Amino acid sequence: MKIEKIFFNEFGRLRSGWRFAIFLLLFVFFGVLFGYAAEFLLTKLAVDFSQGSALYILVNGFISFATALLIGWLCGKYLESLPFRALGCWFTKNWLKDLVFGVALGAIALLIAAFIAFVFGGLSFQFNQTHGQSAILLTLGVSLIVFIAGAAFEEMLFRGYIFQTLARAKLAWLAIALTSLFFAVAHLTNSNANYISTFNTALAGVWFGVAYLKTRTLWFVFGLHLAWNWFQGAVFGIEVSGIKSLTTAPLFQEIDSGPIWLTGESYGIEGGIACTFALTISILLIWFLPFLKPTGEMLALTDSEIPKQTIA
Repeated sequence: MKIEKIFFNEFGRLRSGWRFAIFLLLFVFFGVLFGYAAEFLLTKLAVDFSQGSALYILVNGFISFATALLIGWLCGKYLESLPFRALGCWFTKNWLKDLVFGVALGAIALLIAAFIAFVFGGLSFQFNQTHGQSAILLTLGVSLIVFIAGAAFEEMLFRGYIFQTLARAKLAWLAIALTSLFFAVAHLTNSNANYISTFNTALAGVWFGVAYLKTRTLWFVFGLHLAWNWFQGAVFGIEVSGIKSLTTAPLFQEIDSGPIWLTGESYGIEGGIACTFALTISILLIWFLPFLKPTGEMLALTDSEIPKQTIA
């Protein structure tokens, strides 16, 4: 084997594995650099930037999103000669439709999980009578902003360039496997994580990966992710991957009777098998829904190492 074949493919481009590694190295380096810079500035301004606070999550989410977006665009441009819109986050045709469908199906998936837990006696809900209307509205609004930043960052990182560059190399199965594994590992340190929550987080990675492949844009996947988190925490009062601090005054209050294998208890519904069944149903639903499909432009930009000349 010629040494250059280890690094370059038949199109004369750096192989997808190397492109994957370059993105990750650049993201880690600049993500840490920008993160420390933001923390230094906010500390100098005497702003409360304690770990786990809404501001901390919001700022880190925004910085990480912007870093992944910038590096993803540069890698696409200089390693694959792709335009910015190939990332799937530009206002291309059907972007709004994909976003609306994503939000709707994400909310439905969460409702299915909650319904399964409710039917088997694990969860019940009541209107929040502990907090006033102002506190509830504040929680709904602030958590929405924070969850937007978090979902945008995670989808830009896990279903952005690193996923897409492998998919263009006809390695979509590997893209799903690797990003789902990374997605699960990233949540291992969350409070009260367990074996079921780790499996479900990996399964959610499969869910998001399949959703991206069906539309080839990040709008649909972002909508799924945002709706799942926001409805789970701000509406139904369930812990979001073990985090409760963002939704102190939700619309409903959760009554969790367990067992933990069903409801996830202190980790939230993502730590129980009600979530497992809901995600499996949603994956199958998304895969077979005929109206979820990519535009010709996005398919051309994401389906091959060499996009069509009319698009490029």
